[in-house]
Amino acid sequence: MLDLRPIGYVVGLLVGILGCTMLFPLLVDLIDGQGHWPVFLESAIVTILAGGLLALSCANGVGQGLDIRQTFMLTTGVWAALPIFGAIPLMLGETDLRFVDAFFEAMSGLTTTGSTILSGLESLPRGILLWRAILQWLGGIGIIVVAMVFLPELRVGGMQIFRSEAFDTMGKILPRAQAIARQISMIYVGITVACAVVYGALGMTPFDAICHAMTTTATGGFANYDASFGAFSGPAEYAASVFMILAALPFVRYVQMVNGQTSPIFQDAQVRAFLTIIVLLVAVTTAVLVTVFPHHPEQAVREALFNITSIISGTGYASVDYMSWGNFLVMVFFFIGLIGGCAGSTACSVKIFRYQLLIASVRVQIQKIRSPHGVFFPRYEGRPVGQDVLSSVISFFMFFILTLGVVAWLLALTGLDFVTAVSGAATAVANIGPGLGDVIGPAGNFAPLNDTAKWILIVAMLIGRLELLAVYAMLTVRFWRS
Repeated sequence: MLDLRPIGYVVGLLVGILGCTMLFPLLVDLIDGQGHWPVFLESAIVTILAGGLLALSCANGVGQGLDIRQTFMLTTGVWAALPIFGAIPLMLGETDLRFVDAFFEAMSGLTTTGSTILSGLESLPRGILLWRAILQWLGGIGIIVVAMVFLPELRVGGMQIFRSEAFDTMGKILPRAQAIARQISMIYVGITVACAVVYGALGMTPFDAICHAMTTTATGGFANYDASFGAFSGPAEYAASVFMILAALPFVRYVQMVNGQTSPIFQDAQVRAFLTIIVLLVAVTTAVLVTVFPHHPEQAVREALFNITSIISGTGYASVDYMSWGNFLVMVFFFIGLIGGCAGSTACSVKIFRYQLLIASVRVQIQKIRSPHGVFFPRYEGRPVGQDVLSSVISFFMFFILTLGVVAWLLALTGLDFVTAVSGAATAVANIGPGLGDVIGPAGNFAPLNDTAKWILIVAMLIGRLELLAVYAMLTVRFWRS
């Protein structure tokens, strides 16, 4: 029989920790003296008590470790439970949201999707704005841990490639797993602090610098203004682009750098491909903006770099309404959102390495057609790739496309137009943030959608953040058999 106590214990601890983080926005509202702080006090008490009681009630079931089914359930359970408690301040506070809207906002935050139903952000209490940033920041570090610890063990979407001896991403001289996790946390905090300092030096207020640094490092995209990052056009766009790129690179490479190995990050096939794609896309977008639209060359480069980086990394910031850039660039933005960053980063979507493995597999098939008697093996970074990895990657692509289609179809059934339904499905499953069109595009938000559409998107955000198969595996009969 499946023992749920270890799962409840971990979920309870994390819920309690989430409640403790509510004390930060409480202090901000208390300092502001606007009377909003009781909202976070009440939310913190409820959350800490609920998490603590759950952990205590399940503490007697903590054993030596988790089996494969418990690991699947824990991974999904954490991302399903935390948004419920993360939504409490949004329901009790100045926003006064209904549960579906508050849950949507909290799920979007913790999955670092960045889609929002809120408007008039400038007039909201600073505690609420900080809470949205905290949700994304916690979701960013959380997904790095999931990507490095859980998904490779669960063999989800080809992630097992990063745990085999042939692909020892940790390197031979790196410390134990716990030390690596500790170093990743320190690096994550360090990048956040550096980003906040740079933002502050470029003119942001300390509060804006902190909030936007947290959502930049998490590649989440929640901003403190309805204009998103358009409120800080200029040098801050260049700085944000740099930090979004840094956050979309494999964090294990930063650990290697800290431990004296600087070459792996430059030799990583993911990193090289990711940076090359950005350079090419920025060049094409800049050329279109200069030749077709009345853009100054520097403005074209800046806006192209920022918005391309924001979408491909899944951050979801927008400095301009790129819907006005013409159909060609709009379609470019749609498809690059389905690329994503590197595995083991805060970035979302498909991830670069899966496209590389798919291309390697196609190349081998072409070689076999040309030379039927030849022996060919797909390779990644010079090493042969096992059939189990390729099968996982192909399965991921199949389920990704199928999920996009089903979610878009379900959204269309709720009455949404074609562009809103398709782009809404893509932005939720790939955890990008803004969609396309007048409703959920970079100049709009998700508030006008009906409740059914919001629930569909909530589920899609959860499934997409956990790389699809980690959730779908739990829907099979075999999973629940003893």
